[in-house]
Amino acid sequence: MTSTIFLPVIAAVVVLITGLVLGYSSSARRLEKRYAVRLDKARERDAALLNEAKKEAEAIKKEEVLRAEERFVELKTRHEESINARNRKLNEAEKKLRIQREKLSAEIQQQKQEKRELERLEAAYKDGLRGLELRRAELDKALRAHVEGLEKISGLTAESATQQLMKSLQEEANKRAMTHIQEVIEQAALTAEMEAKKLVIKAVQRIGVKQAVEHAVSVFAIGSDDMKGRIIGREGRNIRAFEAATGVELIVDDTPEAIVISCFDAVRREIARLSLQRLVADGRIHPARIEEVVEKMRRQLEEKIVETGKHTMVLLGIYDLHPELIKIVGKMRYRSSYGQNLLQHAREVAKLAAVMAAELGLDAKLAKRAGLLHDIGKVSDTESELSHAILGMQWAERYKENPEVVNAIGAHHDEIEMTSLISPIVQVADGISGARPGARRQILESYIQRLKDLENLALGFEGVYKSYAIQAGRELRVLVESEKVDDKRASALSFEISQKIQNEMAYPGQVRVTVIRETRAVSLAK
Repeated sequence: MTSTIFLPVIAAVVVLITGLVLGYSSSARRLEKRYAVRLDKARERDAALLNEAKKEAEAIKKEEVLRAEERFVELKTRHEESINARNRKLNEAEKKLRIQREKLSAEIQQQKQEKRELERLEAAYKDGLRGLELRRAELDKALRAHVEGLEKISGLTAESATQQLMKSLQEEANKRAMTHIQEVIEQAALTAEMEAKKLVIKAVQRIGVKQAVEHAVSVFAIGSDDMKGRIIGREGRNIRAFEAATGVELIVDDTPEAIVISCFDAVRREIARLSLQRLVADGRIHPARIEEVVEKMRRQLEEKIVETGKHTMVLLGIYDLHPELIKIVGKMRYRSSYGQNLLQHAREVAKLAAVMAAELGLDAKLAKRAGLLHDIGKVSDTESELSHAILGMQWAERYKENPEVVNAIGAHHDEIEMTSLISPIVQVADGISGARPGARRQILESYIQRLKDLENLALGFEGVYKSYAIQAGRELRVLVESEKVDDKRASALSFEISQKIQNEMAYPGQVRVTVIRETRAVSLAK
């Protein structure tokens, strides 16, 4: 009964176990399949990774091989270039050696030819010398024979014959000299009175006509010698500032109560004289005051120039002249032509032209006007390629002068055709005024022109704003802008200017070039 009870249980257990076994078997098979699939996938991934690794290895291998080949080619190229460079150097050296060898060979050949030529000339010289000696001996022998023959014929020796010849020549020379002296004395007696009259007339002309030759210096009188020290200033700063502002040279020497102002330009010299007069009277002498006074005197002189022009118009009876022409006429007072004051020359020409025009029945006032304006082209402040006659003619046209006056100005040196009877009259009057004794001096004019050229040469350099020729042209003082020229450039600029003067200008002695550069700081307290 017991077995009967447990049989179903056992059967159930068996069935359960059988089910479990069967379930496990199927699960195991599924797991096995799953693992088999994963294993295949893993193997495929490993194979793919292996193939990829092999490909990368091949690529790296190829890249390294290419790098090695490129390095090899580069090293080979460098090696070939170095070999080629070495070969070129060797070829050049070989070529130079070959050229030197050929040159030496040519020189050796030339020396051999010269040696052979010298030997030939020496042999010819020796032959010629022997021939000359033989010829000299023959000539000496012939001369002795000739002298002996002459001595036999004349009965005199050679020495006594020479003495007699010299004596006769001396007597003849004395006779001729006495005859010439007598003729000179007789001629002098005949012309003495005429020559004396000529000398007297010349002397009267030279003394009777006023000469207006402009000098290059002015003497300024001061109250006491103590003022000289104040003008010079501490360490010379006042005199340097004065010279820089006016462009003149102050000469302070042992002359009692006097200072010399030296400058070839009369306008600068007059400005300096007036400025010095104002400074000495005021007593305040320092660089800032000097610049202020110089500028004020410059304006005052411009007003004086206009007054001089107007005064000249009144003296000559000329009216309706353009203000600019009046100013130009006033400037003539401070200009010279060949040492002759230009304003005095213009007045003289105007008066001569008026007199001659009146004698010929022409317009005397128009001739006087043309004579006064004929040299206005010489007052130009800038360099011009035109002559002063053409330049003056252009100015007269610009300021609406009479056409006859314009033609007279341009034609007084025959540079244009004369179209009016006034023109030859002005030309003749100009010739008379310039040709009279003592009127002109060529040397002074050329000297002043040389100083102007010296100043203009320095102004042509960059950074230069002022230049002054002082000490009679022996020194050129150049003022430069501190913003454009530094200390190093100033030194080089001095050398360049001196070299240009040396290469382009003709001058006596030496010219010292001094370049001045100064920096100023100015501020105002309000």
